[in-house]
Amino acid sequence: MNAPQTNVMRSRVVERLVQGQPTSDGAGVKLTRVLTQNLQRRLDPFLMLDAFRNENPEDYMGGFPDHPHRGFETVTYMLAGRMRHHDNTGNHGLLGPGGAQWMTAGSGLIHSELPEQEDGLMEGFQLWLNLPAKNKMIAPFYRDIPTEHIPEFSTEGGVTVRVIAGESHGVKGAVTRPDTEPLYLDVHLPAGGRFSQKLPVGHNAFLYTYRGEAIVGNEVGVEGGTGANGKAVPDRHMAILSNDEADGIAMAAIVPTRVILVAGRPLNEPIAQYGPFVMNTAEEIQQTLQDYRDGKFEAVKVQALEA
Repeated sequence: MNAPQTNVMRSRVVERLVQGQPTSDGAGVKLTRVLTQNLQRRLDPFLMLDAFRNENPEDYMGGFPDHPHRGFETVTYMLAGRMRHHDNTGNHGLLGPGGAQWMTAGSGLIHSELPEQEDGLMEGFQLWLNLPAKNKMIAPFYRDIPTEHIPEFSTEGGVTVRVIAGESHGVKGAVTRPDTEPLYLDVHLPAGGRFSQKLPVGHNAFLYTYRGEAIVGNEVGVEGGTGANGKAVPDRHMAILSNDEADGIAMAAIVPTRVILVAGRPLNEPIAQYGPFVMNTAEEIQQTLQDYRDGKFEAVKVQALEA
């Protein structure tokens, strides 16, 4: 579908560029940890962003065997490859190219994410989104979203946008969530393409370039602007976007470029994290560890997440 371009009168600018840290997780999966624990307060309500792009099966075949979560949501978005999800209640799903899974761990569950391929490219992202204190112990639920169920639109300038969460240019995303009100866009810009997105003042936001080089700045996309004052965000870099009175973000691309744009309303609550558990206090973390040792995660009932 086509959607009109939305003009942003004043764009947020790049406050800081972040190059992710190469690491491994699960059973030896190589990935880049982009949003790390030291950025959680600055990018509240987002807790972590992992990016993975591996063509060597040895770098991803081990996958992520059974592991627990409590107190937050995970959003997995696949660009290439196939990943099978299982949880401790017998639910399962298959994530394919262009698909997403939105899982709310809530009070706690145990799940696995394992590749369902033996060769080829495995690429995508996993984003951790915090839950407010009032919802940390809700029943776990999830939704698998195949690629054809993610709304997509194109601008007159040839920019294609996939709306995983939130709303863009009048197009509602596959998922909307209360409290944190997340926006999650996958934006494909052709060479010379421009795109603007309104953002609520006060919401924290970042952009991650996974192909090409995005240009972000005050004049990019603004009527009559040239983009000369824009800041380049190279491939595999995250730009933390300024928090000011700007009404959104404007970006451009000199070469074909792809980015994810993420924003959300901060919770402004204490964050206590111990590995896959995110609560508000150290005491709650200790209780979580005790609950896990006592097998209470094994008895959960997982529900489907409604759009």
